[in-house]
Amino acid sequence: MSKAVFENWYNNVTSAEREELERIKNNEEELKERFSAPLAFGTAGMRGIVGLGTYRMNVYTVARATSGLASFIASLGDDARKRGVVISYDTRRFSLEFAKKAACVLSKARIKSYIFENVHPVPMCSFAIRHLNAVAGIMITASHNPKEYNGYKVYGEDGAQMSPEDTAVVVKHINAITDYFSVSEDKINFPSDLKGLDNVKINDFVTVIGKSVDEAYYAEIAKLSLSPEAVAKYGKDVKLVYTPIHGSGYIPVTTVLGRMGINVTTVPEQTVFDTEFSTVPIPNPENPKALKLGIELGNRIGADVVIGTDPDCDRMGLAVRDFSGEFRLLNGNQIGALLLDYIITRLKEDGKLPANAAVVKTIVTTTLADRIAKDAGVTVFNVLTGFKFIGEKIKEWEADGSYTYIFGYEESYGYLRGTHARDKDAVVASMLTAEMVCYYESKGKGLFARLMELFDKYGYYCEQVDSIAYKGVEAMTDMAKAMAKVRKKTISSLAGENVVATADYLKGEITYADGHKEPTCLPESDVLKFILDKEQFVCIRPSGTEPKLKIYVLCFDKGHSYAEEKAASLMDAIRKEL
Repeated sequence: MSKAVFENWYNNVTSAEREELERIKNNEEELKERFSAPLAFGTAGMRGIVGLGTYRMNVYTVARATSGLASFIASLGDDARKRGVVISYDTRRFSLEFAKKAACVLSKARIKSYIFENVHPVPMCSFAIRHLNAVAGIMITASHNPKEYNGYKVYGEDGAQMSPEDTAVVVKHINAITDYFSVSEDKINFPSDLKGLDNVKINDFVTVIGKSVDEAYYAEIAKLSLSPEAVAKYGKDVKLVYTPIHGSGYIPVTTVLGRMGINVTTVPEQTVFDTEFSTVPIPNPENPKALKLGIELGNRIGADVVIGTDPDCDRMGLAVRDFSGEFRLLNGNQIGALLLDYIITRLKEDGKLPANAAVVKTIVTTTLADRIAKDAGVTVFNVLTGFKFIGEKIKEWEADGSYTYIFGYEESYGYLRGTHARDKDAVVASMLTAEMVCYYESKGKGLFARLMELFDKYGYYCEQVDSIAYKGVEAMTDMAKAMAKVRKKTISSLAGENVVATADYLKGEITYADGHKEPTCLPESDVLKFILDKEQFVCIRPSGTEPKLKIYVLCFDKGHSYAEEKAASLMDAIRKEL
């Protein structure tokens, strides 16, 4: 760590902030962790622990990132400046402060911004970009990370997370700023409370938005309802528990379900906007503990399902009653398969399934989706992990009309029906899940029964996801070395399963067991996928948002226990290779 870097921060932060630096100034390990490198800005933006330092999330790293974004927008011309940037934020530590800081930097650069009056989720930010014809968007969130984290996502004019090409240009502008305290900003006198404001100009460049944009969003997603008759008949009688896990989904999800006439009970302890997420160890609906209070409430009131959304409401978790009457937490692949099956079923029943219907999923998402879709004559496209790649397909098809997008999802609990947004939308997913409950109620069955029907038809699918965490400023480098090590190996089998092909997305080629090669036809990415017989696979890739090497296993067999045993063996085998 450069002593000059620390001293620059120490001499330029506020007196209150200096107290934090005083506490760590003699801790060499802590100083190295905080000041030896900048917080990386990748294709998913930046994310880190909140605190002072170049390797932390704070108002100075936010200002630097925004200044880089402002330079990129300025290079696009005056029209881009006038179109402006949508700024949204969730319930995490300093989210509103970071959002205001971004607005101040953009204002100094004479770029318009639209800042939401209160916490709003990712899908509403994505929608607002398109609705307001903005040139970009900023979402202050660390998604489902622990409470210590916050983050900064950047969106393009299409409402999807910014493309790798444009992100690379933004990063160049950011990296050109070596002094974090040289960033210029306007000193804006924001009202003490923005709540309730709508289309209110704070200065010539900053406008607070609210209800008018919200109502436009609600109107769009109301069009996506597939079973209004079933909802009208059964909605008031089904019992559904919803928890926003202290996040931004509370108002939009309950508003939508309430307008539909769905009987929803919220978890009172978790409707509070709490920066500490005090009722859960981690606000991630993938984690069973995140839905613990919801399930307890569901048992008390005899609920049919429990729905949970993460802090920025782009991911939805779901617990359903199994045949024994106990709640079972479904994984993202299972939820996605149910939603896909439901969407195709209802579109076919109503005669509205387009002849050129298409589904987009990621390369680590279950192949059960392929089988469901292909049975209905629906084309499936596989893209790299990251919802921006699903957004790119939507944009492509809108331009050339070659396919009609009906659904997209990834195994990490992210789903999107409709083209109103170009990122995961847990509000729409919650709406579709609620009406799916009503639809299957009209058929005399629950969601678990329908999932078992799918397994009976296509085979029992089992997925496992694990990760290896890396720590310290060298974390990203260490992770890259681990990937390079595996890349040098020739792996012909895993846990007794033959590897029929190895897809290396960094090289852009698929190498088959007989030696012949084919292009992946996807963008370059540091991903290795070992393709096994019968569309099973094992895949490893670095996370795009945190220093973790993610491992995915998908297999299927004739029964539950067989598939789970196989999945566990495959996970052990790939971990040994690592």
